[in-house]
Amino acid sequence: MNYWLVKSEPSVWSWEQQVAKGAKGEAWTGVRNFTARQNLVNMRKGDKAFFYHSNEGKEIVGIAEIIKEAYPDPTDKTGKFVCVDIKADKPLKTPVTMAAIKAEKKLADMALVKYSRLSVQPVTAEEWKLVCKMGGI
Repeated sequence: MNYWLVKSEPSVWSWEQQVAKGAKGEAWTGVRNFTARQNLVNMRKGDKAFFYHSNEGKEIVGIAEIIKEAYPDPTDKTGKFVCVDIKADKPLKTPVTMAAIKAEKKLADMALVKYSRLSVQPVTAEEWKLVCKMGGI
């Protein structure tokens, strides 16, 4: 299994909206960065992803599961970008803030810290375990 982090501004698409979609999940559309696109292509069904509220909140609030692998993004008129379908898995008991992540020396190389603008990013197994622990799961 691989681990990821996906970002969304809660005013655009929140964790609560993702949870409300239930088992059928929702397409993760609108990614328009080629590095993030490649990360979407690399996702596999069953992979897990942290759900990060960006700009407002700046915190990891939940864990999502990839339920459908990359396919053409229906919101992209150019045909260059893809999306995946994700469903909410479980919330973190305690949201993990960007400040807490930056304060943890073991997370200094995490993509969220080094490439803060990237909307879809990989997470190592070690980072995953540590952030889950920080989040109370």
